[in-house]
Amino acid sequence: MMRRFALSTLIAFGMCGAAVAQQQTNSASGAVLRGLDKFSGRVVDIELPAGSTVRFERLNITLTECRYPAGNPSGNAYAGLQISEIGRTGAVFSGWMIASAPALSAMEHARYDVWVMRCTTS
Repeated sequence: MMRRFALSTLIAFGMCGAAVAQQQTNSASGAVLRGLDKFSGRVVDIELPAGSTVRFERLNITLTECRYPAGNPSGNAYAGLQISEIGRTGAVFSGWMIASAPALSAMEHARYDVWVMRCTTS
């Protein structure tokens, strides 16, 4: 039973991934992210241009690229991010975050959450 569920999940997920891979996208000039300090409850919207780094609390967040569906700048955003924590070696997160599915590729951190809101085009 569990194998059948796992197989059907992989097939469905693979089909979803194929549909996303076939979608035409455009690059944006930047992105809007949202940061949360889980201890204090502080929420901050962070706007940054592609290729730049911003500091949020103890995190350094670099936006490598933000992509959106062709012809729909307000559509689903895909952001390439590199996130590191001051005082720690290595990346806390490195990869793509998807605005419509933040749990699909989430940053795992005890104190902070960061997720993508949208791309910016101007």
